[in-house]
Amino acid sequence: MERTEADKPGPLKPGRGRRRAEDVRHATLTAAAELLLAEGVQAVSFSKVAARAGVSKMTLYKWWPSPGALAFDAYFNAFQETLAFPDTGDVRCDLVTQLRMFVDLLNRNGTVIAGIIGAAQTDSDLAQAFSTHYVTQRRALAVERLTRAQQAGQIRAEVDLETIVDQLWGAVYHRLLMPAKPLTTEFIDHLIANLFQGIAPRSPNS
Repeated sequence: MERTEADKPGPLKPGRGRRRAEDVRHATLTAAAELLLAEGVQAVSFSKVAARAGVSKMTLYKWWPSPGALAFDAYFNAFQETLAFPDTGDVRCDLVTQLRMFVDLLNRNGTVIAGIIGAAQTDSDLAQAFSTHYVTQRRALAVERLTRAQQAGQIRAEVDLETIVDQLWGAVYHRLLMPAKPLTTEFIDHLIANLFQGIAPRSPNS
């Protein structure tokens, strides 16, 4: 669930007491997410975020290796719940639900996400954060869910699950980054229908 504007805390106010690290981090990520979604990844700088959040710029240098890494952290923090993977016991239904949510996110914030992917090609700190904390973890969650489906007999035993991840999410990213065709729920439905023609258990008569 995304926070509404009313739910978002304002910048921290200066005070004599030592502020909790949790509060400083939350204010920083909120400010960075606001900049990221409003102006794109190139707008996220330590100076802008520190001023917007009411925190010390030196704190940001201590906690994040680059503004790009901060931008990614803000993105992941804002949309972590949206990207959660359901498990209802029906893998096809869960794939449809997760990918439709992902497409909805991309249709609202696709330029930001494309900007992060593009910036990661030249920002090694962002690339490492993106790979370690997003790509690798997202793949692991998907493979874990597909493994349970395979063990339940919903996917054939010989099917390579890592390839399924590439087929599904790779196709979505392809439409995001090379937009010859739109990202729609119909696209997701067709994508999964085509996939399951190849991975679903064969009937005894086939």
